[in-house]
Amino acid sequence: MSVTERYREAWETFWEDAPEGPGSVLWDAEPALTVGLHLALFEPQLTAVDLPLVDLGCGNGTQTRFLADRYPKVVGVDLSDAALDRARHADPAEQAAYRQLDATVREQVDALHAELGDANVYMRGVLHQSERGDRQPLVDALAALIGERGRGFVVELSERAGTILRDLAHHPAGPPPKLAPVFAHGIAPGEVRDAAVPTYVADAGLAVLASGELPLITTEFTADGNRIELPSLWLVVGRGGAAS
Repeated sequence: MSVTERYREAWETFWEDAPEGPGSVLWDAEPALTVGLHLALFEPQLTAVDLPLVDLGCGNGTQTRFLADRYPKVVGVDLSDAALDRARHADPAEQAAYRQLDATVREQVDALHAELGDANVYMRGVLHQSERGDRQPLVDALAALIGERGRGFVVELSERAGTILRDLAHHPAGPPPKLAPVFAHGIAPGEVRDAAVPTYVADAGLAVLASGELPLITTEFTADGNRIELPSLWLVVGRGGAAS
């Protein structure tokens, strides 16, 4: 099983068409406002900080480079070659490694795990921008990568965020400039039910070790100048109990 060609093409054309530069896409906010806040929740649950860290769905690598400043081995993986080209171009010092990966193909996931061993995994906003049939395989991939020793940090937009985004997309004045391309390329964010995420986790053989809600900061602003923040759910997942 692999992702549909329509979905793959949607992401390739999105990244090929997206403007260059930091903050050019909706979710590419400053790392201190995104992954930096998430690490404060994730790190207390890590039982093996020496493991490699995988940024699953790394896009153009903005958050990956932030992680690479803090961990000795970071690998950003993404479905889109165009996204990875941007990530490598923005990382001339090669702080992180970058790999093309279809995380719904178990053979590819198992090969990465065989290379890295157990890993800690950061996965932000991947499920809600995936097609329904790909969501369980993606969480299964997360489980395979963390193995027995790793932990995963999963962030997903809540159902309320989907409503907010759809309302913005259909605003009489038109959608915000950075949101319009998302819908134009056939990527529909905010489509995962809140209750579905822990179910995917349980079906992958993982336990939810910690969870909560946190606004997800975007790079877009409303007409009155307020930054758009979207409600999101976060979970720390793993095989065993919480870190001591």
